[in-house]
Amino acid sequence: MTAAGKYVVGITDHMIGTPDLEAEVLGDDVEIDFFASTDEASFSPERLARLDALMVWGARLGAKSIAHLNRCRGVVRYGVGYEKIDLDALAKAGIPFANNPDYGTEEVADHALAMILSLHRRLWEHDARARAYRSGWQVHSLKPLSRSNKATVGVVGVGRIGTAVINRLKPFGFRILGYDPGQPPGHEKAIGYERIDRLDALFEQADIVTLHCPANGETRGLLGKDGLARLKPGAIIVNTARGELIEDFDALEASLRSGHLAAAAIDTLVTEPPGDHALLTAWRNREDWLAGRLVITPHNAFYSDHAAVEMRLNAAKTVKILLDEGRLRNRITDRS
Repeated sequence: MTAAGKYVVGITDHMIGTPDLEAEVLGDDVEIDFFASTDEASFSPERLARLDALMVWGARLGAKSIAHLNRCRGVVRYGVGYEKIDLDALAKAGIPFANNPDYGTEEVADHALAMILSLHRRLWEHDARARAYRSGWQVHSLKPLSRSNKATVGVVGVGRIGTAVINRLKPFGFRILGYDPGQPPGHEKAIGYERIDRLDALFEQADIVTLHCPANGETRGLLGKDGLARLKPGAIIVNTARGELIEDFDALEASLRSGHLAAAAIDTLVTEPPGDHALLTAWRNREDWLAGRLVITPHNAFYSDHAAVEMRLNAAKTVKILLDEGRLRNRITDRS
């Protein structure tokens, strides 16, 4: 606490204005130190040393900064992912860490479903090619194009968002496979999907694969060269989870060029904004071979006006509970 008896909560950066909503939740007995920067190098040791808690949005938090968090009771990330947070350094310093999983589930599920349906119906490809049609308008149907109740969707990761996606898929009649070793037996019965115990079996059967798993030692590069090769020919992939799951652009380009992969929709990339690569050049230039087959959105699947408020309020509530009650909800202990 400060000399005035106030807790000090640091907020590294913010996508949406100043932290007024956070201040409202945390109350008058909390002083907010708003760093207003995603550059970790700009976080001065003196400011870090004052903090009773730290909230992180898009900034990295590494060992050098953590070494100065002398009285910090906990670090809370606004989002779900924590690849930019050095959990080992936090653990060594005895500082607990929490993410913020209870926001944006509806938005990410809706985003994934929109990608699934649009690529399955080949809407973007129809739109791209229809611009050049001057005759025979209706005869330009793209093939193959199956009914939804004749297609199989494989959901990799059946947690909050994966479950929400499954619930949205059901009315369309898709056959739904789910792979998630972390879910207990019978989970598939409660939710309503076919449980698959081997990822290869899901890849072999699914016409569409949608990813809803974290990036860890088991899943990084999941759909690299080998993973893409194991997919059913003509498959569609959707990634609204983590960029590290599909990090090999060379393999992705080769699979799309060969036609083994019909299409891909991606919301999150390893490097954002993305750098230069032949595949990205083709996407940016709307090259004919790729028309409507690669869709990239700027890591905003989580976003709606409502979710942005929910994210901020929930993260601030986590900090308030920590300061008031000494417990950290949504605590992360797995450092894989």
